[in-house]
Amino acid sequence: MTTKFTLPPLPYAYDALGPYMSAETLEYHHDKHHQAYVTNGEKLLEGSGLEILPLEDIVKESHGKNAGLFNNAGQHYNHVHFWNWMKPNGGGNKLPAKLQAAIDADLGGFDKFRADFIAAGTTQFGSGWAWLSLKNGKLEVSKTPNGVSPLIHGAHPILGVDVWEHSYYIDYRNARPKYLEAWFDNLVNWEHVELMFDEAR
Repeated sequence: MTTKFTLPPLPYAYDALGPYMSAETLEYHHDKHHQAYVTNGEKLLEGSGLEILPLEDIVKESHGKNAGLFNNAGQHYNHVHFWNWMKPNGGGNKLPAKLQAAIDADLGGFDKFRADFIAAGTTQFGSGWAWLSLKNGKLEVSKTPNGVSPLIHGAHPILGVDVWEHSYYIDYRNARPKYLEAWFDNLVNWEHVELMFDEAR
């Protein structure tokens, strides 16, 4: 049995992200939805020939070849980081200096980056994600459908927000832009973004 697919514990209490993300949302999203990607991914990995690879490579190698495994591995990868991209009393515009300098140089400054990131999440039709990633040494904002991430486009995700309905419907109903603004301004863990930025470079 492999252990590529294990559900990581949340790095905070279920009620720690309120009022921007409720305990009920986290319980469903983490304990039910993420757990399902783990359970299904584990089963689909067996006999796939990709068992020895790290999770990132399973995502890349299964894309376009093994849809079931890709969907679950992709969502597992995305969510492992999603929990860490949030923290209580997060958000704000005081970013680590290196990250801020790169956002200024590549994305036209913090305010433009914030607007573009929220717009990417708002305009992603159906389920998916909005991203900040590093590609060819430059930061870029993008959006992807379903469980796809910038990994398969040769980029390194350093921040992502889940716009599947299960991540906001309990708290915001159909008001996705309101969720994205609240998420960006109050929950983003910029230290984790910086950590992934350093690794990507």
